[in-house]
Amino acid sequence: MSEQSGGTHRRTLLSAAALTVAGGATLAGRTTPAAAAEKGPPAVDPPATAQRPGPELRSLLREIDPKRIEATVRRLVSFGTRHTLSTQDDPKRGIGAARDWIHAEMKRYAAQSGGRMTVELQSYVQEPASRIPVATRITNIVATLRGTTEPDRVYVVSGHYDSRASDVMDTTSDAPGADDDASGVAVAMELARVMATRRTAATVVFAAVAGEEQGLYGSTHMAEQFEAADADVQGMFTNDIVGSSRADDGTRDPYTIRLFAEGVPTSETPEQAAIRRSVGGENDSPARQLARFVRDVADNPATGMRVRVVYRRDRYLRGGDHIPFLERAFPAARFTEPAEDFAHQHQNVRVEDGKQFGDLPEFCDFDFIARVARVNGATLWTLAQAPGTPRGVKILTSALTNSTQLRWDRGTESDLAGYEVVWRETTAPEWTHVIDVGDATEHEVDLSKDNVFFGVRAVNRAGNRSPVAFPVPQR
Repeated sequence: MSEQSGGTHRRTLLSAAALTVAGGATLAGRTTPAAAAEKGPPAVDPPATAQRPGPELRSLLREIDPKRIEATVRRLVSFGTRHTLSTQDDPKRGIGAARDWIHAEMKRYAAQSGGRMTVELQSYVQEPASRIPVATRITNIVATLRGTTEPDRVYVVSGHYDSRASDVMDTTSDAPGADDDASGVAVAMELARVMATRRTAATVVFAAVAGEEQGLYGSTHMAEQFEAADADVQGMFTNDIVGSSRADDGTRDPYTIRLFAEGVPTSETPEQAAIRRSVGGENDSPARQLARFVRDVADNPATGMRVRVVYRRDRYLRGGDHIPFLERAFPAARFTEPAEDFAHQHQNVRVEDGKQFGDLPEFCDFDFIARVARVNGATLWTLAQAPGTPRGVKILTSALTNSTQLRWDRGTESDLAGYEVVWRETTAPEWTHVIDVGDATEHEVDLSKDNVFFGVRAVNRAGNRSPVAFPVPQR
């Protein structure tokens, strides 16, 4: 590979060898979950865009504690039911007691932050609506770790603390909700604990939301608040049903976490759809770029997990708390365990024919939840320390040519070092080639845009890379 440069316009001339797609970087050919169950994640070649975890991130990941996660799950289960319509003023039972305990714990973490973390009860009254028969106060607990140099850039991680029994309108029966979704709340809370003592460049929000089982009410309110504030939310992850590595047939896959990421954006306008159809960007939505970033930074020995990206918004005909963010054009994705056991979610606690039903903590794998937290931690830490996703990325199309000219806006980060152009074959799921183009805002590659997909990512002086931005055409 050779480069020609001059001013802000640089050009890369690619040799025949550089045109060969990098082998072994995709999910194909990996060990099956059953074979991997007791051996840890299989060794595979990382994507070309992979980022090695640095010492500070490794230290953070080592602090994530399965015993603390277990204590959090069991404490949430102890409230009996956390149904959104359950009592809010009983100090021991119901969603109000759970809310107050989470709030107190988050404030305890924030006390170690030197004033960088604040905690709020984000409440509103939901008037009667679907699955909400009477006016009901819905409250999110939101802990915000303010960034030190890029505080306006925001990343969000959440779980939902409400639970349900078999009947979604049953407000009084026990609904332990250990896996669904005390596990996800435990992930968000454990990350708030270990990150509170650290400084991040961008802002990270750790949230426990309510109203999910009744219809995503809490997360919708949170997304609306971000939208109303014109917040620059560049990534959101919900952890929902991340508590068990055992499937309904008894097989275990303790080293895999699924990540659901939509292709065609939920928020897509007719104009954006027309561009997507013309350039073939169905697999290059912001959510897909976010998912690739997760693979880049969190599918490695430091987390002990492999990330199985699933190309759909959520499980089949189902939904979660990332959807209100997608509806408002915020990049978002969902973490969920590798195979669900439906006897242990959305079920009354009971024994039938010797089989235990109910979402009880004895069916959780707390070491697995800790590894899920490490995947989230590696992702959020790197996002919050790296530059933001590049803006204004375009492919120039004013002239017919067999080379590709890219242009983008320079970021405002004080430690910005430059940019990289990435590309892959149109049939490849992950980026296979990376070109360092320096601190430029324009670059030309001697390769036809008709044949491959391009992207651009930013790099700071510490070597942290941003998610990739997919270009749009500019005449």
